[in-house]
Amino acid sequence: MGSQLLKTFSRHKFIAIACLILIGYLLPYYILGEDMHIRVHDNLDSNIVWYQMLAESGQIFTLSDTTLPNVINGLPRSALPSSFDAVVWLYVLFEPMTAYAISQTIMRFGAFIGLYLLLTRHIFHGVEGRISPWITVGASLAFAMLPYWPSGALSLAGIPLALHLFLTIRKFGWKTPKYNWIILLLIPFFSNFILSFVFFLGLMGVFWLIDWVRLKHSNWPFFTAIASMTGIYLMKNYLVITTMFFDEGFISHREELNLGHNTFERSLELSLENFLTGHTHNEALQLYIIIPVILIALFVALYRKFLPKLLLGFLLFNVATSVWYAFWYWEGWRIVKDNFMLANTFNFARIHFLDPAIWYICFALALAIIWKYMRFGRKLVVIAIAIQCIILFSVNEEIKYSAVNTPTFAEFYSEDLFDDIEAYIGEDQSDYRVVSIGMHPTIAQYNGFYTLDTYNNSFPLEYKHDFREVIAPELEKNESLKNYFDTWGGRLYMYVAEHGEDYLFTKDRNDPIEQLDINTEALQDLGGDYILSAVPIENYQELGLGAENVFENNQSPWQIWLYAL
Repeated sequence: MGSQLLKTFSRHKFIAIACLILIGYLLPYYILGEDMHIRVHDNLDSNIVWYQMLAESGQIFTLSDTTLPNVINGLPRSALPSSFDAVVWLYVLFEPMTAYAISQTIMRFGAFIGLYLLLTRHIFHGVEGRISPWITVGASLAFAMLPYWPSGALSLAGIPLALHLFLTIRKFGWKTPKYNWIILLLIPFFSNFILSFVFFLGLMGVFWLIDWVRLKHSNWPFFTAIASMTGIYLMKNYLVITTMFFDEGFISHREELNLGHNTFERSLELSLENFLTGHTHNEALQLYIIIPVILIALFVALYRKFLPKLLLGFLLFNVATSVWYAFWYWEGWRIVKDNFMLANTFNFARIHFLDPAIWYICFALALAIIWKYMRFGRKLVVIAIAIQCIILFSVNEEIKYSAVNTPTFAEFYSEDLFDDIEAYIGEDQSDYRVVSIGMHPTIAQYNGFYTLDTYNNSFPLEYKHDFREVIAPELEKNESLKNYFDTWGGRLYMYVAEHGEDYLFTKDRNDPIEQLDINTEALQDLGGDYILSAVPIENYQELGLGAENVFENNQSPWQIWLYAL
């Protein structure tokens, strides 16, 4: 028995070692729990609370777009994740940080397995000579440790797995083993259609059409796979679809989106920036190792007089998506966006979310050329893989965010501190409304407070206009902030001109606001009763506010001033 295990380990030692490294990468989530440092932007400040709020709402399943009363006096249910989102059910079954850790685990191992299968069974299948597991396992391990947008689950990390499954079905048709179909149809429940898979499936459709024209024969199993996955996504997002196309009474704030005023020169700069460093939600960390490795491989190919068509094709795809992404925000597109609402409300630039998977396919292809054709190529491959993996391991959330001293999960939400505030107010939380200054409103939402401010993907346009009246005097003092709110406005925050887009004022940096200019009458009209401020407001009496109390404890980074309207 022992010798058999040893033989199995020896045969798959690279995969086993990679899995052990991934487990080490994930251990902080399970060991530290709520004491873990994790990303704030589009994570602690939003998605985690959306999942938790929905899990506790009793509104997971609903046929119509009902509202949740604890946000903006009635947040549309369609603004929160689908009832068919598997991550929602993780938050139903487990505590938030445990659900988050499990989601991370699914993401990382899904990425590793997916890219490994794609490389070994498709990209390098039939290639002359054996491709070293240093390349296939190494590139897959690196891909699995990328600093993905945490709430994306398999939205980005699952792209190689999905591509492997589609290519398998394309090749074997109805003879494809059933487990491939099952996995393919499970992916939509762990991923986001609008963020990435709408583009992926669109490309699969183009692929099918090309096959049909070129081979003069329709591959119906491949078409069925595309249609089936698309159908599941449409079912999963039924509330968004019915709200967008059939609910004439709901007008989303997205109707007034006005993005895309970059000059031609700025668009060129942004193209290069995205190609070299990516976007905050889809970083591939390609600049220092992957791009130089690709360039070396291209020079080697040129010297050896052969054309690496696949590598060039994938590389040019990423060039094209970077240009498309950047020029989607070019002012020249305004004529289209101003006349076609879909172009204004749907972000077609997001096709660049496919880039990370493409970069690591390119990385593997380039490493294979270096391994085979360079004199010291094998050593260079091992060094490149090792350095890239070390870089990626070092941007594990705990390492990255503890280094910049952002709050841990427990510190961010500071449940004990907000329990003290709730006890001091002494009323049922549904009987009063609060807003936050100097901190994200989701902190109050997580702790059960009913908030008039929020951060969501969609909410009534009329409410945005009403809320703007509250903060209009502060917006007039900061043109950049005014433009940010008026042209996008997804964050309905109590903006302060001197704070700009900074919403993390801890007790170590909480200089007072000398002159806060807000419309308290408009705030009262919305139902506002209290302001939770992470900084003192010196002119609170001029605003007609009453200073109630100051709250802090040793476990929380916040010092909260409670003002009553």
